[in-house]
Amino acid sequence: MLARLTPEFPDLSSSKLRFLEERGLIAPARTQSGYRKFSPDDLERLRVVLGMQRDHYLPLKVIKAYLADLDAGLNPPMPGSGAGGPSMLPTGRRFKRADLLREAGATAELLDDAVAASIITPADVYGEESLTVLKALVELGRNGIEPRHLRGFRAAAEREIGLIETALVPIARRNEVSSRAKSAELAREIAGQLDVVRGSIIRSSLSRLQS
Repeated sequence: MLARLTPEFPDLSSSKLRFLEERGLIAPARTQSGYRKFSPDDLERLRVVLGMQRDHYLPLKVIKAYLADLDAGLNPPMPGSGAGGPSMLPTGRRFKRADLLREAGATAELLDDAVAASIITPADVYGEESLTVLKALVELGRNGIEPRHLRGFRAAAEREIGLIETALVPIARRNEVSSRAKSAELAREIAGQLDVVRGSIIRSSLSRLQS
């Protein structure tokens, strides 16, 4: 299973597989001697779980609820996407620089400015997240907001990462095989809650502006 999936998900490990099984995301069959026996369906299910984590930063409890609806024969929307989502998620498209600029309708100068402002990380191949951010920058640019105006976002994000790292210290101190996987999952959950708080503050501020 690792040999099949690590080219696509380099951070995957045997401890991560065990952790996903402990959390009820996968349930491989067992041989008489107790070894896990993964089926092609298990492989595809893992691709969905890992893809949702990597490309959409969703916590496991949200992914588990989504998969439970699929198992029940429903056609749930992808979490956070609204109604009418796909029945199985893609693992995310990848874009060369020229393709990214074309998809986003952006100029090379805008992408360079975003990289200089530490909003987008430079890469040979970009993912869906970079495309989403670059599209947002195109729209912001129409209202006079440039990447250089958003430099403070990186500093704020680094402060949030510091909060998350502090919260993960107790887990990191445990001498458990699955500690790394548990830390990664808790980090996603905390990040999600920080998003809720941040969004609430912004909405509250907008309400004051409108009044």
